[in-house]
Amino acid sequence: MQQSWQPYSAPSMLASHADRERAVDVLRAGYGEGRLEKVEFDKRVGRAYAARTVGELALLVADLPQGPVPHPAPVTAVPRTFLPAPQPRTNGKAVGAAVCGLLCVPTFGFTGIPAVILGHAARSEMRSTGEGGEGLALTGLVLGWLYTGGWALVLTLLLLAGLASG
Repeated sequence: MQQSWQPYSAPSMLASHADRERAVDVLRAGYGEGRLEKVEFDKRVGRAYAARTVGELALLVADLPQGPVPHPAPVTAVPRTFLPAPQPRTNGKAVGAAVCGLLCVPTFGFTGIPAVILGHAARSEMRSTGEGGEGLALTGLVLGWLYTGGWALVLTLLLLAGLASG
């Protein structure tokens, strides 16, 4: 990053190496912008490195802008090929299926059936609309079926135990 060279208020102050480099940066910017010819640029750079005071450096860059002049970049349209692909919208039912599937743990599986229903509905909608959220719908389906199947197994075992004992 180029800093603009600002002379100190005392022109008779001795120049530091950093002061000389900042003045040379201003000269380089002027040369790069076509404000100085090569011969003039070389002559001024030599004088900048030989300068003893800040005032001498200020005289070398007095007729130049204090840094490169910004040029507005031309606005060109980026071809669609190079633009990032738009992300598809996430299906709301897929989000609902995942939430219901994850809530199966604290609700002891009572949200398993809604998770299965929402998961199947979301997958059906996503195939027709192109929306995203396949992973969320699948998560809801798997967790919903696991807890629904688990409860069905527990109830079957309780029913068999009740019939056997009774």
